[in-house]
Formats: sequence, structure tokens, C-alpha cells
Amino acid sequence: MTGASSGLGREYAVQLATRGHDLVLVARDRDRLEGLATELVARHRVEVEVVLADLTDREELARVAERVGDPERPVDLLVNNAGFGSRRGFVRGELAEEEAALDLMVRAVMVLSHAAGGAMRARGRGAILNVSSVASYAVMGHYSAIKAYVTVFSEALATELAPHGVTVTAVCPGFVHTEFHQRAEMNMSRLPDALWLEAPDVVRASLDDVSAGRVVSVPSLPYKVLVGVLRVAPRRLTRTVAGSLAARRRAPHPPG
Repeated sequence: MTGASSGLGREYAVQLATRGHDLVLVARDRDRLEGLATELVARHRVEVEVVLADLTDREELARVAERVGDPERPVDLLVNNAGFGSRRGFVRGELAEEEAALDLMVRAVMVLSHAAGGAMRARGRGAILNVSSVASYAVMGHYSAIKAYVTVFSEALATELAPHGVTVTAVCPGFVHTEFHQRAEMNMSRLPDALWLEAPDVVRASLDDVSAGRVVSVPSLPYKVLVGVLRVAPRRLTRTVAGSLAARRRAPHPPG
């Protein structure tokens, strides 16, 4: 599981450990990762392997891919969760940051899915869960483009691997209460409470959808409706609404 030290990744680790699964946790933050591992071992009596890695580094990514695809230590469920956002527009931000976003949320997903998918296909079982976003159906900057790749890639891979007993699911949550938006310095104060999701609910719903073999998981009824609308809405309208929302997110934080 990537991005395991915080947010949805941490919640996936907790819920999978609660269900009795041994874990391989991947992240950059040593203190958080080792602290989580110690907690899960003590509380749930599962085995937890810690892998410190920066997935934007190709050598470190290759090391994680080797572990994921190791036939002697099989991984039954790969969770590609690592990611980050930005409140800056594409051309106003640093190109290096956008390249890092591609490396982390596109290339790493591709490389690890290739490693895990090949090993799972050979065994005739397994599952891959890629954390995408409702943004993959909208027009919300470079992040939307990245997540659109994750969703479509997951659907294509699911079709390829289905005859071999392997499932692939893209989970597309909306706004979730985690550290994600604070780290991206996004002002979310104007977002209605009804649009916020809780991490435990998102993780529980997506894991249930993985068990059911669903290819796309959209937690919560309001977001299921929204995705249905986005799929049929004229792209001009989608762009207009997204532009308005983006302007609100980039607004300065209120004083105080």
C-alpha cells in the first residue's frame, strides 16, 4: 500500500489490519510509518512490513515494484494511494511540481500495477485498488487530467485481467476530511458540509466494492449522482462550473 502514513492510506492500513490482513506499507515519512506499523502489530496481531521509498524516484520505485511482484512473497491486494494536490493553476505553478505529480500519481500507478498485475495473473487471483477521484470526471486542472488517467487505466486493466481471476477497482471519492487539502493550501471553508466525506466511510465502501469485483467505486449517493451528471453534461458547462470552483479554492484564507 502506497501513501500509507496519513490520510486515506492510513485508514486503508487500519481497516485491512482490522480484517486480519498482513500489510506492506510504503511511504516517505519514517516516523509516521514506523509508528503506524507498531500500532497495527500491537492492536491487531498482524505482520507489517515497512518500506521507506519516494515513489517519484525511479530507482526507489523500481525497488518497490520488485517487492510487489515478488512471487515468493505474494501481495494479494495492491492499493495505489499516494498522491498530492495543489491550489495553484498549471502555468502559475512550478513545472517540477507538476512533473512530480505525474511521477507519483501516473507513473508509479502504472509501474506498480504492472508488477502486481503480472504476478497476480500468474497466480490466477488478486486485486488492485487505485485511488482516483470524482475530479477524473470533471475539469479541475492538471489534477483532473492525472486522475482521469487513473480511472481509465484501471478500467482498461480490469478488462485485461478479468479472465485471469484478477480484479481492478478505481475508487473515485469526492472531498474527504484528511490532510490533503491543508497540505495543498486549499481554502475549503466555503464547501458545504454535505459534500464532505469521512475517510473511514470511503475506505469501507471501496473495500466492499473490491470484494464485489466492481471496477469503479464512487462512495456516497451524492457523488454517485454527481458522477452520473458529469458523464452526460456538456463539456462547456463542466468547464464553466469547474472554473468557478477553482477560483473559490484559490481564494486567500479569511483573516483570523
